[in-house]
Amino acid sequence: MAMNDRMYTRATTVCFTGHRPEKLPDGGDENSAAVRALKSMLYKSILDSIDDGYNCFITGAARGIDLWAAEIIISEKNSGKDISLVAAIPYKDHGIGFKGYDKWVLGNIYQKADEIVYVSDSYSKTCMKKRNEYMVKNSSRLIAVLGDYKSGSGQTVRLAQKENIDIIIIDTNNVSEAANLIKSAQLEFDIT
Repeated sequence: MAMNDRMYTRATTVCFTGHRPEKLPDGGDENSAAVRALKSMLYKSILDSIDDGYNCFITGAARGIDLWAAEIIISEKNSGKDISLVAAIPYKDHGIGFKGYDKWVLGNIYQKADEIVYVSDSYSKTCMKKRNEYMVKNSSRLIAVLGDYKSGSGQTVRLAQKENIDIIIIDTNNVSEAANLIKSAQLEFDIT
């Protein structure tokens, strides 16, 4: 479905890209200081986007950043914000191997998304890239959470640069450094 068939437009749409948990600081452990800081930065970027007039958010429904972003959008919708969530699913059986909380979050996205777009019918070597292209071509802002630009997320950032859309980058390397400084300061404080 083309964006112009929807109640929202490219000009007011944000999409997300980011690493899977394994490539995030502390292996994506949500109890770690680095990941808590990362999630706070993601949350602030989403709230800033809403304040900037964006009302539609596209998640690629991948583990890690995409699921976390979708959870934030659903929470903000539940609190009364007039925003929409679109799930751009790379292929119809996507998520079949998800386990535990990731599986629950994906199911919640399927239930609460305003729209689900299946980019491909079945898995192929290019379905993730096609999903990323779909998201960027239907958005005017990208929120990217990454530290490794030689990745699918890095490829999505480069595509967004070519499309000349607004890009907010949350650098996971900087988050790790900040979390390490905080840990060091806490240890120093505890010792004295």
